[in-house]
Amino acid sequence: MEISKGIEMLQLDFEGNIIHPVLIWDEEMVVLIDTGFPGQYDDLRIVLEKIGVPISRLKAVILTHQDVDHIGCLPEILQECGDHVRIYAHELDKPYIEGQLPLLKDGHLEHPPMGKVDGTVTDGQELPFCGGIRVIHTPGHTPGHISLYLMGSKTLIAGDSMYSVDGMLGGIHEPTTLDTETARFSLKKYIELDITSVVCYHGGLSHGNVNEQISELVKMN
Repeated sequence: MEISKGIEMLQLDFEGNIIHPVLIWDEEMVVLIDTGFPGQYDDLRIVLEKIGVPISRLKAVILTHQDVDHIGCLPEILQECGDHVRIYAHELDKPYIEGQLPLLKDGHLEHPPMGKVDGTVTDGQELPFCGGIRVIHTPGHTPGHISLYLMGSKTLIAGDSMYSVDGMLGGIHEPTTLDTETARFSLKKYIELDITSVVCYHGGLSHGNVNEQISELVKMN
């Protein structure tokens, strides 16, 4: 689903569980935000080909956090793209993504997906990709969870800091959140942003009065 010019919300089906990585691109840069579950590489490749942006054009992958449904296709992407792609994540989740520590929620996996993180990002950092991407450190779901604000289109990529249902923001998904109190505090960081659309990894797009919806969620929490 096209969010804006050069911004596509993907829909990948894993055993009935729909997830939403985001592809951003312009003439110089192609960026993928999150990579899906392990075993979804072919699905991801096919979706990108349909959009007209083959996976071989990827120059950056930004991981919102370490959970297996977000880093699942990282090994195949690195194999396909080699040195042409750089991987970005927050430093607090980097050792889990790189396999130095077992994944906090998926530590039982015998062969978890992993890959080298080339660059760590910090709260408030602006990445000079596709009109500018502001990094927002939103811990709680994991220690190094980040959200991304696409400055040109005023789109918030919320990762798993929130979920949505039928276009409405549902707040924090407490069963999968490691620190709910911190996660609630993180939502306050969205208040100062002028947001037109929100993409939740679970639930997809919300674009109706999202600033008001977020304000109500913050009041409730």
